[in-house]
Amino acid sequence: MCKSCDSNPIQKASGRRRFLQVAGLGAGALLLAGALPDTFVQAAEKTAAPPKPQNSITPDMALQRLMEGNERYVSGNSKTHDFKSEREALVSGQNPFVSVLGCSDSRIAPEYAFDTARGDLFAIRVAGNFVTDEGLASLEYSVAVLGAPLILVLGHESCGAISAGIKAVKDHTVFPGHIPKLTDALKPSIEKVLKQPGSLIDNATAQNVKDSVNRLKNASPLLTDALSKGTLKIVGGVYRLASGKVDLIA
Repeated sequence: MCKSCDSNPIQKASGRRRFLQVAGLGAGALLLAGALPDTFVQAAEKTAAPPKPQNSITPDMALQRLMEGNERYVSGNSKTHDFKSEREALVSGQNPFVSVLGCSDSRIAPEYAFDTARGDLFAIRVAGNFVTDEGLASLEYSVAVLGAPLILVLGHESCGAISAGIKAVKDHTVFPGHIPKLTDALKPSIEKVLKQPGSLIDNATAQNVKDSVNRLKNASPLLTDALSKGTLKIVGGVYRLASGKVDLIA
């Protein structure tokens, strides 16, 4: 057993005990907040063990595992996953080791980019990868109920939503339908970097990731509590389209 696992009392718990701590007590916290019914907690407590014990790891271990997966993806050495057996193992539930808030762009698939299998990555996607109320609620669920130890905000190069936001800020372009909801959400990050040297879209992409990370760190008592206890880490990165490499920036 590695030193970091041995020093963590949660890691030394049995599979059943670990899941009850994460799912049962996490669900209980939501229950106290009025977010979940009693039956939800009871269902969590009846689950004997996490479907994927290898995902019950510390935040630092989760980040290392995530980036090692990205290295395999970049080098073309992704693992071969047995999806049939994974489907069967996950019928009873899930315990992902990372939650990713990413863009809806079809060129970026987090599950592939980090060479993860079913049940490993909990994905929330919205054009522009910014924090919405619904996205925040989903991330709270992934941490408090599913026990995810890591949240990654993942931006990417040449983001269409960021480009639209820049046009809205610089040229006062008004887009049809509900698209202005996207550009309005991205405006604050874009305005922060308007006068910075270099590529405006690159700077705005990075700033948007940093702002989203900072918001998550301060927007929710459920997340801030997990951060303060050391059971959660929140980071940000940018996906490079040509290479597939993810650079951590926040």
